[in-house]
Amino acid sequence: MCSVICIAVDGVVLADEVTSSHRRTGLLLDERYRNHDTGPDHPERPERLDVIATGLRALDTYDELVPIVPRLGDDRWILKAHSSKYLDTVKRAHEKGMNRLPTGDTPFSPKSLETARLAVGGVLEACDKVMAKEIDNAFCVVRPPGHHATRDEGMGFCVFGNVAIAAKYLQEKHGLERILVVDWDVHHGNGTYDILKEDPKVFQFHLQQQGIYPGTGMVTEIGEREAKGNTINVPVPQGAGRDAFVQAFNEQLAPAMEKFCPQFVLISAGFDAHEKDLLGGLRLRSEDYGELTQLLIDIAHKYCAGRVVSALEGGYHTEALSESVQYHVNALQGITTRTKK
Repeated sequence: MCSVICIAVDGVVLADEVTSSHRRTGLLLDERYRNHDTGPDHPERPERLDVIATGLRALDTYDELVPIVPRLGDDRWILKAHSSKYLDTVKRAHEKGMNRLPTGDTPFSPKSLETARLAVGGVLEACDKVMAKEIDNAFCVVRPPGHHATRDEGMGFCVFGNVAIAAKYLQEKHGLERILVVDWDVHHGNGTYDILKEDPKVFQFHLQQQGIYPGTGMVTEIGEREAKGNTINVPVPQGAGRDAFVQAFNEQLAPAMEKFCPQFVLISAGFDAHEKDLLGGLRLRSEDYGELTQLLIDIAHKYCAGRVVSALEGGYHTEALSESVQYHVNALQGITTRTKK
C-alpha cells in the first residue's frame, strides 16, 4: 500500500447537478492531422477532426483551453516502442507512395508518415507541458490513432503507438517509474499491450468488448516477465454499458492503484463504445465518457497531482464522437455532471 493522503470523493450526484473545479487543460488540435488521407468512406477519416473541433468550440469553456502545438516525433522515441525493421517498413511505404501499410489494414498516403510523426510528437509535447506544470492535463486530437500498432506491425488504422511511446518517453525523459495506461476503446489495444507487456514501470488497464477485432484482450493477458500482474483486461459482452465500465473502474482499477501508485495517467481515448457507433456493440452514452474521465481524474489527483494526458483513438459516429469529446474535455477541465443511476 502506498502512503497517499487524499480527500474523499463525494458519492453520486444528481443528473442536473454540475460540479466545477477549474483546471488548466491543454488541447492539441492541429489542421495538419487532416493530412492523413484514408480514402473515401473510410471510418477513420479526416472529418472526425472537424466534428470534434466544432463541438469543442461550442463549449462555454473553450477559450480557457490552452493550445498545444505539435512537433514531429523523431526516430529516437519511436524506436523505444517499435522495431527498426518496422520503422523502415513505414519509411519505405512513404518512399514508394503506397496507399496501405504492408503490415496490415492501415491506409497510407503521401503525408501519412509526417502526420503520424506529428501524432507522436504532439502527445509528447503534451506530456512535457504537464510535467512542466504549464497545464494540469491535456486532450490530444491526433490522427492516425495508435493503440493497435504493435512493435513490429501497423494495423487497425494505426501507424505508431502514440500512447505507448509516451509511456516510454515519460520514463526516460522525465524519470517516472510508475505510469498508468488506460484504454477504454471498444477494441482492445493489442499494440499498446504488445509494446508494454514486459515493462514493470507501466500498469495497463484495458476495457473493451469481447469477441471483436482484434481478438485479443483476454483476462489471462496480465503482462509478462517483470511486468507480470501489471495488466488488467476487462472484456465485456455485447450490450454492456455504463454500469459495467464504472464497476470495472471501481472494483478492479481503483484497488490496483492503491498498490501501484501511478505518477502519471495516460488515456487511450476511443469513443466507439458509444451506443450509436456501428463498429462496436456496447451502449455507452455521451455523458458516460465524462463520468469515466472523472473517475480517472480522481485517481490522478489522489496519486500524481492530477497529471493526465489523453489521446484520441476510435470513435466513428460523428454526432456521438462530438458529444462524447465535449463531456471528456469538460471533465478534464473540472466541469462534470454525474448522473444518478
